[in-house]
Amino acid sequence: MKMIVGLGNPGTKYAGNRHNIGFMALDRIASDHRFSPWRAKFQGQVSEGRFGSDKVILLKPETFMNLSGQSVGEAMRFHKLTPAAVIVFHDEIDLAPAKVRVKTGGGHAGHNGLRSIHSHIGADYDRVRLGVGHPGHKDAVPGYVLRDFAKADQDWLDDVLRGISDGIEKLANGDSGKFLNAVALRVAPPRSSTTKAKPEQTKPAAAPEPEDTRSQMQKLMDRFK
Repeated sequence: MKMIVGLGNPGTKYAGNRHNIGFMALDRIASDHRFSPWRAKFQGQVSEGRFGSDKVILLKPETFMNLSGQSVGEAMRFHKLTPAAVIVFHDEIDLAPAKVRVKTGGGHAGHNGLRSIHSHIGADYDRVRLGVGHPGHKDAVPGYVLRDFAKADQDWLDDVLRGISDGIEKLANGDSGKFLNAVALRVAPPRSSTTKAKPEQTKPAAAPEPEDTRSQMQKLMDRFK
């Protein structure tokens, strides 16, 4: 069994925030893979389904970001899971928009949701870092992540979420490489090999100048006409 956690803040006020990209990822997975309707449990929202014969639980903690570990810890204890069975999707300001990376263990890098999870279950879980970009100064980070994605972000955001859904079964089975390939195919699809290069355009050769057959005397006389 795997438990996939998406981080965010509950309520419509925060639904479109950069900080809520983890919630967005789980909503797309649940919808595309026909998981069960969301229901309240473990201080969050839970949806269940299967990838093949393996049961998968999706969890969106509703404790607000800085207490996410309470919900994750409660769900883990109920299902008797180890940290190795947990995958957490979260926003990452240290990655450019549309960049996605998978990491196991390590620090929380100041992310309040990860900090809370660390304190409840330790650091030995998988996390999917979803790049949202950096505002340029650390003092601007709280306001930046708590603002909605801009209209200009919608295309790449949709591509990333679709790619996550395409590859999530591979990630749940432990193949992070194929998962990342699925995301890349959505974000930067390969060019079609059938596209023909434009033929090189060349200027037509200039017509040769007609040969001057006049005599020297005739040329001289023509100059003074």
